[in-house]
Amino acid sequence: MDGDLFEAAAAERLRGRSPLAARLRPRRLDDIVGQQHLVGPGRPLRRLIEADRLSSVILWGPPGTGKTTLARVVALATAKAFEELSAVTAGVKDVRGVMERARDRLGAHGTGTILFLDEVHRFNKAQQDALLPAVEDGLITLIGATTENPHFEVNPPLLSRSTLFRLNPLDDAELVELARRGLAAEKAAADEDAVQHLAARSGGDGRHVLTSVEVAAALAAHRTAEESGDGSEHESASGPGPDAGTGGGAPSTVYVTLADAEAAADAKAVRYGRDGHYDVISAFIKSIRGSDADAGLYWLARMLDAGEDPRFIARRLVILASEDIGLADDRALLVAEAAARAVEYVGLPEAQLNLAHAVVCLAVAPKSNRVTVALGRAAADARAAGAGEVPAHLRDAHYAGARSLGHGEGYLYPHDHPGGWVAQQHRPAEAAANVYYEPSEQGAEAALRDRLTARRRAPG
Repeated sequence: MDGDLFEAAAAERLRGRSPLAARLRPRRLDDIVGQQHLVGPGRPLRRLIEADRLSSVILWGPPGTGKTTLARVVALATAKAFEELSAVTAGVKDVRGVMERARDRLGAHGTGTILFLDEVHRFNKAQQDALLPAVEDGLITLIGATTENPHFEVNPPLLSRSTLFRLNPLDDAELVELARRGLAAEKAAADEDAVQHLAARSGGDGRHVLTSVEVAAALAAHRTAEESGDGSEHESASGPGPDAGTGGGAPSTVYVTLADAEAAADAKAVRYGRDGHYDVISAFIKSIRGSDADAGLYWLARMLDAGEDPRFIARRLVILASEDIGLADDRALLVAEAAARAVEYVGLPEAQLNLAHAVVCLAVAPKSNRVTVALGRAAADARAAGAGEVPAHLRDAHYAGARSLGHGEGYLYPHDHPGGWVAQQHRPAEAAANVYYEPSEQGAEAALRDRLTARRRAPG
């Protein structure tokens, strides 16, 4: 009995010292922030958990989206035994140990076993194969968590025996809600712009926003103690009343300012307002579209200095590469997409070099908006009144009976003809003669003009 008391006391003290994200980990489905498409009222995963009927699942999503949280909620809700392994440290021996205990449990007490395997993609093929027999015969129910695409990282036999649930990055409102919960747990208040900044710099990662809140609160407490001159804590003179930004409640001893949030997130807050945000990004895009590399770099530097989200900048460059350059230089899209990946992989401050690389490349590239124009023309036809019937020769002819319906009849296989091309109709009759894409004379598009013109004039 004494041992149990000591263990309980130790656990309580450890909880007090654990990171904020661990202390605030939800214990009920209703406490989970985000993923309402899975755990909202009446949603499929929620129904399975509440009925304790969960079969093997793979939870796939970015870091900090609640994969481990969901597994822990299952652990509290299930009547089955719950075991947990990390693929980073576990091996085949550990997996076999879980299966032996599961077999003993089932034989002695009729109790099933759930195994939560974090970072399941870290297991190699042999390790994943060791799980397969137990999953296949129902000895264990697997909950695998992964940040990587399971279609590439999880063995097909294991994936086929599991239900795949995809978790999404948390949106701004959900991150703000988590930040407020974190501030309340830290007995802290905050400026509204500090809360918004912490949420905006967290990249959809709930764990990250709580870690930033914890650091910001610690910085605020230290600053307050220094300002008091005697080590005592009191409300910071640099902000409004202690209830601001937390929705009211008991007075707080720590007040988090925007400066604290910036220091915690290691990034400046955006220094211009909503209108300024759109004006600057507009100037940035129009400068690159106008082939002014120097102006593009200037506005890029302005945005980075203001604390603009680099992923937002990268997304705009990816769009511009197709919207304003297109096939005049189709390498532009590859450069823009590579810069976007570099922002995620490298991060600031180094990734600003990758963004600058893309800005200069896109600015000096030949410009064409013909892909954009072509899509608009095609969309108008697609929305226009008409049957829009797929021509019979283009219809699927692979299933039994399709040929009797005339599907595929008259289709000309391009590879059977010189040059790998043959004239034939590929659109509904009412749209067959309309021209959407007209190459410009800029860059590589100039070389496309003659080829497309000849093909469009060919009978067919």
